[in-house]
Parts: sequence; C-alpha cells; structure tokens
Amino acid sequence: MNREAGPPGSSITVLVPGPFTIIVDDGRRGRGHQGVARSGAIDQKSRALANRLVGNDPGAAVLEMLLGPAEFLSGEDTFVAVTGARSGLSINGAACGLDAACRVPPGSLVRIGSPTVGLRTYVAFRGGVATEVVLGSRSYDTLGKIGRPPLQAGDVLPLGPSDAAGTPWLEPVPVAPLATGVTATITLGPREDWISAASLAQLLSEPWIVRSDSDRTGIRLAGPALERRETELASEAMIPGAIQVPANGQPIVLGPDCGTTGGYPVVGVVVADDLGKIGQMRPGDTIRFTAKRR
Repeated sequence: MNREAGPPGSSITVLVPGPFTIIVDDGRRGRGHQGVARSGAIDQKSRALANRLVGNDPGAAVLEMLLGPAEFLSGEDTFVAVTGARSGLSINGAACGLDAACRVPPGSLVRIGSPTVGLRTYVAFRGGVATEVVLGSRSYDTLGKIGRPPLQAGDVLPLGPSDAAGTPWLEPVPVAPLATGVTATITLGPREDWISAASLAQLLSEPWIVRSDSDRTGIRLAGPALERRETELASEAMIPGAIQVPANGQPIVLGPDCGTTGGYPVVGVVVADDLGKIGQMRPGDTIRFTAKRR
C-alpha cells in the first residue's frame, strides 16, 4: 500500500478507513422544515471532549468510527485524541492513551484498533477536519446522503489551521466507564396514551435488547410487544431521541439521521445527554428506561 503523504499542507491521508467512518460535527440544526435531518455525532459528549483535548473549537468536525480498525497517515505535525468506544491508539506502533491528546509527528502512522467495549469511536485532529461545509455542516447524513460520504482508502482530509487551536491536554481525563447496558432517562409523551398502561409499565421496567439492524437513523429494540392502538397518526415532526412504537410493538429510538417527520406514535423522548449512551450500545446490549414528566 502506498503510504506517501498527501498534498502539501496540513492533512490526514486515509489508509484503512474501517467498516464505517464518517465526518461529524454538531449537525445541521434548524433545517427540519426543509426535510433535512439534524445529523452530527450521535455521542456529542465524546465528540466535544475529543475536540477539547486537542485544543479545537467545540464545533470542529471529527471522525466517527463504527468499530474498527482504521489507519491514517499524518501530513504535518499535529495532535490526535480518541474518545468514546474503548479503542486502542498507537502512533508509529507506540501505544498512546485514550482521552488525552497525543502528538503526531509529520509522516506518522496513526492506528486505531477495534474497541473492547462501546460501538462508536471519535477521533479529533488538531485544527479539525476542514472538508466542505454542506447546508451549514460538515456532517454526513446517512438517510439524505448529504455531505461527504463514508471514508475510503486514499482519501485526503484537510485540517484547519493548527495555530488557531488552543493548548492540547496531554494528561488523560477521567470519563465515565462504558458498559454493555445503560439506563436512559426519557420524558414521557406526547403520545404515551397510544399504548396501554400495562405496556407503558413494560417500557419502563423491561430490559430492551439492541437489534442488529440498528443504525444512525434509529436504534431498534427487541422485547415484549407493546400493545398500542391499531390506527396510525398523520405524520408529525420527529427529533433525535424520540421513541416510536410501530405496529409490531417493538420500540425504535430515533438517531441523529432520522427523518424529520413520521407517523408512528412517540411515547417518550430520550434526554439529550443519554442519547449518546444509547448510541454506544452494540447489538445484544441492553437498555432500560426511566421516566420523568414534563
């Protein structure tokens, strides 16, 4: 494989992209009326932390990796930070810790392994990934196919100016450990009356298993079929974190690439801080819900 650096200037060359690696930032907010999904990182806390560690602006674009491994070749001298799923990081074969900034000399091989726990790894380079902005964001929308598509070997990613970034944080910061199960808080409504009282109790008491057909549009769950009205609603506005109950009674937690409208009743909405936790659950992992009233 050709491992020569990309064009002159600050850049990263993709050698091994991993199974599904995309560029994400804070997303395309305020475009739902145009039918454009919010998109952006599903685990915004991990994305924000990765940016802080290398001194980037909070809104800078990073890479979101689904599992791994992946390899990149640095152009100029830079820093990298890896957060989210517990993936190994090495620079030219030397191990480097997670949740801290690591220096990357020019022409270095950056390798990120497959995670031992968690699903999505976030990779920030100093200066941020500076690809084209489309409709106000650099994020890729998997449903609308908006933005730069998933990375491929040979792609060259420009980085923003490193002299505009702040001081990198070289010591690991403490983060909450990931696990194979999570409890997420939801706000009930607006359509919780579309399922029976017994089914609402099941939603809040049963462990729900993440299905293998989950993706960034929705995390699909398996468990007892919730009893709901047989009719359908007229389409209503949808947001990430909404819990839809389709006719089969198996809940779907909408992700950042979800459609902006939908006809399945929404019985609750996952609070923003917990949607990232759900986004780190692998197929077979469990999710429990606890409710709060509006």
